[in-house]
Amino acid sequence: MTDASLPDVCVVTHPLAAAGENATRSLLDILAAITGVALVTADLPADSEIHERREVVELTRKGAGDSVLVAAARFLLNQLRMCRVLADRDEVVVLFYGATSYLLPIVAARLLGKTVLVEPRGDVPLTLRLNWEQRLPAPLARGLAGLVRALERAGFAVADGVVTYTPAMARQLGLHPEAPDVYPTGARYVRTDEFRIQRPYEERDRVVGFLGRLDEEKGIRELAAVARELPDNVTFRFIGDGDLREWLEAELDAEIASGQVELTGWVDHDDVPKQLNDLALLVLPSQPTEGLPTTILESLACGTPVLASPVSGVPDVVRDGETGFRIDSRASSELGAQIAEIIDEAALDDISVNGRSLVETDYSFEAAVARYRAILRESGR
Repeated sequence: MTDASLPDVCVVTHPLAAAGENATRSLLDILAAITGVALVTADLPADSEIHERREVVELTRKGAGDSVLVAAARFLLNQLRMCRVLADRDEVVVLFYGATSYLLPIVAARLLGKTVLVEPRGDVPLTLRLNWEQRLPAPLARGLAGLVRALERAGFAVADGVVTYTPAMARQLGLHPEAPDVYPTGARYVRTDEFRIQRPYEERDRVVGFLGRLDEEKGIRELAAVARELPDNVTFRFIGDGDLREWLEAELDAEIASGQVELTGWVDHDDVPKQLNDLALLVLPSQPTEGLPTTILESLACGTPVLASPVSGVPDVVRDGETGFRIDSRASSELGAQIAEIIDEAALDDISVNGRSLVETDYSFEAAVARYRAILRESGR
């Protein structure tokens, strides 16, 4: 039930890819359970259900393009358009979700007397730097990423408050989680009725898996080498699709033929809970660019322990030896040995229960609504 005493919220995002669309939809669902909400964005897919469920203001249908100069021009133009849109909006609170380097509209919203919150989804400057280094000289890529980071830090300083997924994520972004203008527990939620334990842990086979895009930034080449290192009685399953699908099929041809490695291909989101319930362990060598991968929360909700890199907000959720395990090294031989040790020796039944309990307590829809209700109340004081 919405709360008439709380202000309506205008959520502002940068152009949305598929992952960003899912995260934004979750945030809008949370806010809509509390108060009125609208979305200002760019390049939202025409078939997105957000169009049907929420008020959406589209700035442009044009993508960023391949040229850095073109992307920079559109970045500036979108900010000017945002300023104009925000001046016409009645919402008291503006939440910049992911668009934390959009300094011009952040400043404009403050000058308009609105309460401004910024919520990073991850380390955007680092993400951009890694992408730019693939097509630009490294010094130029670092310089441009440094400029974006400076804009983001300025946005943090100008805003009334900064929301992060977890305290560890706040610290990685150079913020103090106990500062009065930092709200360090804005993590997303899991649909605990859909993502639940369907197959008791003790009935699961020795299947270790990865779930996500099969591309370079997800560490797929490293995981392919890990799959070869595992004992014969452990199967490694790649769940998903992506640019490296054909490479995996060729690289692991013998292991696929013997059944040691499995590739499921694309899996519809409705089938993800079943896939997670078939795993004894999910392995996610997360990049420091990610704030808190939703897949981790979904896995724990299904009672599947997670082995993940201790980056950004991950350590607050994947608690070593309690709800999951932290990757010690991404070197294939060491990671393979760690997986084998976990499968053979860890008290995984208890860890499965602990993971589900953590999600039910802290990352259910109801828990997320309570957190954001508190954030809106505190930020409006």
